Amino acid sequence: MNDKNKHDIDEGYSGEGYKEKYGFKDDIKYLYKPEKGLSEDIIRSISKIKKEPQWMLEKRLLAYKTFKEKPIPKWGVDLSKIDFDDIYYYLKPTANIANAWDKVPEDIKNTFDKLGIPEAERRFFAGTEAQYDSEVVYSNVRKNLEDQGVVFISTDEAVAKYPEIVKKYFGSVVPITDNKFAALNSAVWSGGSFIYVPKNTKVMMPLQAYFRINAANVGQFERTLIIADEGANITYIEGCTAPIYLSTSLHAAVVEIIAHKDAHVKYVTIQNWSKNVYNLVTQRAYAYENAEVEWIDGNIGSKANMKYPSVFLKGNGSRGEILSIAIAGNNQEQDTGGKIYHLADNTSSRIISKGISKGSGKSNFRGLVYVGKNSKNANAYVRCDAMLIDAESNSDTYPYFDVRNNTASISHEAVTGKISEEKIFYLMSRGISEDDAIVIIVLGFIEPLAKTIPLEYSLELKRLIKLDTSNSMA
Repeated sequence: MNDKNKHDIDEGYSGEGYKEKYGFKDDIKYLYKPEKGLSEDIIRSISKIKKEPQWMLEKRLLAYKTFKEKPIPKWGVDLSKIDFDDIYYYLKPTANIANAWDKVPEDIKNTFDKLGIPEAERRFFAGTEAQYDSEVVYSNVRKNLEDQGVVFISTDEAVAKYPEIVKKYFGSVVPITDNKFAALNSAVWSGGSFIYVPKNTKVMMPLQAYFRINAANVGQFERTLIIADEGANITYIEGCTAPIYLSTSLHAAVVEIIAHKDAHVKYVTIQNWSKNVYNLVTQRAYAYENAEVEWIDGNIGSKANMKYPSVFLKGNGSRGEILSIAIAGNNQEQDTGGKIYHLADNTSSRIISKGISKGSGKSNFRGLVYVGKNSKNANAYVRCDAMLIDAESNSDTYPYFDVRNNTASISHEAVTGKISEEKIFYLMSRGISEDDAIVIIVLGFIEPLAKTIPLEYSLELKRLIKLDTSNSMA
């Protein structure tokens, strides 16, 4: 590698801070590593290794057929350079899921120790799950939650232990034929979280999952299914990282949430994939009578990111909220936003987005609000703010409203602007460096959304933003 290429790579990965904490890679001897590319034989092998029932194999094969038939989307980010034949679709790093940290294989445990996962579990979380490439390698939930009937296991385990529940809900919110990448996930999915919270059960501490891509040219396709029964309350937080490679990787997850009557589900993502990862995720929730679903979405990493959390307000009085932060650095495109479908009476929603672009980065907002013709008194608010750190960066917004009932109340605001030179000058006149002044302004810009995230993740988000916006004006 010549010095110029090395400089270009380093510049694209948030500097030394990212590489020290997240950009390392470990040499792992995988128990199962098929050839690159996807075929029906590989899908059958995945299902056989997992000892799945016939109905799951049939879903996988139908999804594979759909994946081959559907074209790559032409809108959003440029996906034409994804080489589907140059990807490992399943890597098995360990034989079993450990429920105690000292039972995790040493080489994998060292990776998550570096990321601080055990410490976070001890200090803050009610349960933790860690996925390494294609498999969950660690899963644990506090005993008091188990005693209340809360289930927090990998989706693979759920297929074996709760087959009727999984069969009922799997693909019910995101059909396996929904889009090309949801179909790909449904064909080769592995790992992810299965959560069931019983009726009127309040999980007061967050559950956490951490997803790590370690190998080069690998696809990670976790499947998360969250079911909050009537009156239940749950907060789920996921974090994502990957090391730096010259070749690209693919992350195509599917998240399905079912919030039954009077339930409340908060789903928080801090996505910090390295900038050689295509992040193409389908996230969708159903909210029934008086239920509430919140998506809080922090997007910092990835080469190209397409993610639009959605809420279908299917019950009277249901509520949906999508709060999104996206930062696009050099050679990076964030295409994010959210979708709300008002399908019942007296429903309400908010979509609030903060996009930041620097250098050659591009941050796009796409927001959709739909109000059905039989949905009375819907109330929706959409706001998208974009900040351009320098003259080279850019941002676009694509709001879309489809309102079919004249009792709806819809409002939309949008502001795009550059960092104020007056603000930078003012801070510098107080002895603050130009870099630090920019960081202060950016943190102030995202503060209204950052304060909605649990404290430790909010601090981590701010630290990552500080890394990503340093030397911005150089």
